[in-house]
Amino acid sequence: MTDQLVEQTCVPCRGGVPPLTLEDAQQLLQQTPDWALLDDGKLLQRTFRFANFRASLDFVRDAGELAEAERHHPDIAFGWGYATISLRTKKIKGLHQNDFIMAAKFDRLARASGAQDPHGEPSRGSGTPVTSETNPSNAGTGSTLAYHR
Repeated sequence: MTDQLVEQTCVPCRGGVPPLTLEDAQQLLQQTPDWALLDDGKLLQRTFRFANFRASLDFVRDAGELAEAERHHPDIAFGWGYATISLRTKKIKGLHQNDFIMAAKFDRLARASGAQDPHGEPSRGSGTPVTSETNPSNAGTGSTLAYHR
């Protein structure tokens, strides 16, 4: 199902179009099930998990390039081992099909970038916690659990 959205291209929204109803947004959410509808169905959001800061940074850079190519710009917050993408079509103060197209494309990009699956499982390796004792690059950060391998 997600392939249908992934294959589409965002169409510029010039305003004057009503945002998706909650029911319509819930239907499209079935094609992007790892995303959450927030703000009474006016915001689409997902947090992706990565092995370290570099992986998060690389994903955010690639997500930004994808957003530029599609001319549909999300809000992105990221840090050590995570990137959160929030989608909303600002011109209509709610969700548009473009937001779900981008969600599907970000899902595909995240898989290619080595993101953990949405249930917190590492994408590869043993799943052994890595602490500042075993990963010196995390020393002094106050974090005891750096990431999973």
